[in-house]
Amino acid sequence: MKGTYIGELEELVLLIVGLLYQDAYGVSVLKEMKDQTGRELNISAIHAVLNRLEEKGLLNSNMGGAEQVRGGRRKRFYTLTSAGRAVLDEVKSTRDKLYGQLPALNFSV
Repeated sequence: MKGTYIGELEELVLLIVGLLYQDAYGVSVLKEMKDQTGRELNISAIHAVLNRLEEKGLLNSNMGGAEQVRGGRRKRFYTLTSAGRAVLDEVKSTRDKLYGQLPALNFSV
């Protein structure tokens, strides 16, 4: 996908949406981000990234049903598109290629 660049946070969010598969919505992505990476972000940052990735065509979204709890709200669920998967594959390939070129140096003091 020449010309489609994503930042590190976008990459992590794409990966997490892929991992969560059918259960990826703002709060679940936020929780998984903290569990998997230790990063603590606010929900607004997650929603901004999810919206940006959807605008780029890397994610799709649809509204789920309301929860059965009092005052339950509908959730917007996200899924990885084939373009999103292709971008992740390209990023991984580039990182692996560069990592493979690192010389075997001993950095111990």
